[in-house]
Amino acid sequence: MSEEHLTTADFDYDLPQELIAQTPVKKRDTSRLLVLNTTTGEMADKHFYDIIDELHAGDALVMNNSKVMPARLFGIKKDTGAHMEVLLLNNTEGDTWEVLMNPARRAKVGTKIVFGNGELSATVTKELDFGGRMIEFHYDGIFMEILDKLGEMPLPPYIKEKLADPDRYQTVYAKEIGSAAAPTAGLHWTKELLKKVEAKGVKLVYLTLHVGLGTFRPVTEKNIEDHKMHSEFYRLTPEAADTLNEVRANGGRIVATGTTTIRTLETIGTKFNGAIKPDSGWTDIFIKPGYQWKVVDAFITNFHLPKSTLVMLVASFTGRKLILKAYEHAVAERYRFFSFGDAMFIKK
Repeated sequence: MSEEHLTTADFDYDLPQELIAQTPVKKRDTSRLLVLNTTTGEMADKHFYDIIDELHAGDALVMNNSKVMPARLFGIKKDTGAHMEVLLLNNTEGDTWEVLMNPARRAKVGTKIVFGNGELSATVTKELDFGGRMIEFHYDGIFMEILDKLGEMPLPPYIKEKLADPDRYQTVYAKEIGSAAAPTAGLHWTKELLKKVEAKGVKLVYLTLHVGLGTFRPVTEKNIEDHKMHSEFYRLTPEAADTLNEVRANGGRIVATGTTTIRTLETIGTKFNGAIKPDSGWTDIFIKPGYQWKVVDAFITNFHLPKSTLVMLVASFTGRKLILKAYEHAVAERYRFFSFGDAMFIKK
């Protein structure tokens, strides 16, 4: 099948419901790891702590240090008392945010919503697609402190269990607050394992991409070319860019932790004709089969939802048939899927 004429259905696979991980494993790095070699097609079943054997001295391990906000708010409509749920996605400017609202049909422009004891309120300023809204918050004091008090961790809808420890939905290196969902491939790292990797001679590099609406939006179009990605904010510092260029110049690999890290690096590579430069801005890059990779040489990623843009991204590196074969293997071997699930390491 031609890569140019792929449909959303071409990225579907059968997943038994019981393989969707509802809780994290007891110790982060004991999750399983499927190692996939795209050159030979070989697969190996390991554990995440074995990742150290896959990384070489002189490589750069790149991670997204974005921190998940307690982005889920529950409030009531000021005029009717109806219950409303608000999920914060992007802070566009000042006190204006892009959000998802439920039930969205009740949130017309001008609707006022009150949270907590009235210490925080918001007005809907614009209607967007798929239940999205622009809202402006009103409050006294420091917004993030109020959010810490009133907000809840926004777990994905397929996770039905309550999370005992909210820190398990943060990476151990989470620093820059601003995400509506965790960069989940990074959830497997422990501080101890990162120290071992660094001691082996691997450079640890951090960038930031705040995970937004793109994570929550399904691909509803039959033709993947018609799908529109939402924008997410990213930043790569001069120090991080210098380290990556040094690793490249010395023949080391750039190994990304997760699709958010990939999207940032490939956005920069696309913008600067393959070069790595310090940069920040908004990206709506859609990496799918046919895309020519410019920066990333290997990566860690979780197992993604059927027919999602993330499966398409991974397929653009491995080829569609090989990734679907790997997913078939993972299902047969009872790997755990999605945010709290197991991981893959994909290399050439």
